[in-house]
Amino acid sequence: MIMDNMWQQDWVSKWALYSPEKTAIKEYETGKTISYSQLNEQANIYSHWLTKKYGLKSGSRIAVLSDYNIEYIILFCTAQKTGFTLVPLNYRLAATEILHILEESQPELVIFEEKYRHLLKDVSSGIFFTIEELVNVKHYNDPFPVTEVDENHPIFILYTAGTTGLPKGVLYTHKMLFWNSINTAISLIVNTESRSINVMPPFHTGGWNVLLTPFLHHGGYTVLFRKFDPAAVLKFLQEEDITIFMGVPTMLQMMANLPEFDEARFPSLYYIIVGGEPMSIPLIEKWSSHGVAVRQGYGMTEVGPNLTSLHQSDSIRKKGSIGRPNFYVQIKVVDEHGAEVQRGESGELWLRGPMVTPGYLNNPDGTTAAFSPDGKWFKTGDIIRVDEENYIYVVDRVKNMYISGGENVYPAEVERVLIQHPAVNECVIIAVKHEKWGETGKACVSLTEGNTVTEQELIDYCAQRLAKFKVPKSVVFLEEIPKTDAGKFDRKKLKSIYS
Repeated sequence: MIMDNMWQQDWVSKWALYSPEKTAIKEYETGKTISYSQLNEQANIYSHWLTKKYGLKSGSRIAVLSDYNIEYIILFCTAQKTGFTLVPLNYRLAATEILHILEESQPELVIFEEKYRHLLKDVSSGIFFTIEELVNVKHYNDPFPVTEVDENHPIFILYTAGTTGLPKGVLYTHKMLFWNSINTAISLIVNTESRSINVMPPFHTGGWNVLLTPFLHHGGYTVLFRKFDPAAVLKFLQEEDITIFMGVPTMLQMMANLPEFDEARFPSLYYIIVGGEPMSIPLIEKWSSHGVAVRQGYGMTEVGPNLTSLHQSDSIRKKGSIGRPNFYVQIKVVDEHGAEVQRGESGELWLRGPMVTPGYLNNPDGTTAAFSPDGKWFKTGDIIRVDEENYIYVVDRVKNMYISGGENVYPAEVERVLIQHPAVNECVIIAVKHEKWGETGKACVSLTEGNTVTEQELIDYCAQRLAKFKVPKSVVFLEEIPKTDAGKFDRKKLKSIYS
């Protein structure tokens, strides 16, 4: 008998041995649950079925068009056993966009949820079956011999949101999966007693790799929500003894606005992880008044994604910071020539470590452009500065910068000032053409409930706190700032409407 001590590729078989009866996943909508032993058994069945019936092998790609459900998680465990690569498809895209991704990724199978069949109407060839059919696969009860793969073998191809141009397929490897989990567990409290709710979509790295896959690696418990329901999530945070929850600020605002929030209590919740966009101080304080700390962080599909974390004790003292790098993350801050800048100066964030993607699918030019000339560092495109205590502050995306009167303006710097106004709930600065200055800023603002403020009052507020060339020249008030599928502000949409 051989007991192999190599890096563990097949997580679920270990937890089926250690904690067979423990619940791994629960579906909120149906109430269905699956234990670690059942998850392992079903993954063995899928592995045999897909290899024997469809001839799939290590490296075969399976595209999946579905909301989150237990079958989707079994497919992930199957990919760990077999070396298959999952291609999660964004069900919010148009049929033509789905077709582009399928033509590029060339999956051998497409598994879809029946309600999304219409999104595949432009696809004329391939093998298709519904995820509902997976429920009835009951044969092949023997254990599946794990197909060992190289650590750089992709377990996912994750398509970026494509806010500029066509989406790019990020090769997300077993190595990235493992080290992201380790970075997450060192930074947060993730172990066999951890309990979470997942409300992020399965086509986004946040839905898989912020908490779900680290929890599967560490034997935790996750409740899957197909869609975010603020009242239901608020209820489950309390009833399910949740220890960590990840959401975007809009979700936390929606829950905080519920009348039942006043009476809510969260004795098991260590903290909430916030991603996507910075969270306002008043909202942090509102959750803090209920004993819930907030940890803000930073991540990217191509790297990690869990890269930095601001400890909850510093959420007010270091407001606006994304914290410090996680344990196995190296950073460098450089100028436009690739030379390191001095502490406190702004520059582009470059990253290095075992959680970095090898590149983009079928896109060698994009891959080359994403790395430093020596190929050792991933260039994030984010401008940051690091303070004297090694806390990182995002100044802005390079691509968001605009030039007003010959001066560089980073919208995020202006947004950080505006968001501190008590009447401002959310804000985005976009560049608009200006006859004299070339470009100036327009502030797109949503207000906190019950508050009012005029355009001139907000402009004056900025003028007292910013250099003149950074002050927005106009303000548009919106009921809500539009968001992308990842929960980030949709700057592209705002620019198309207002610039």
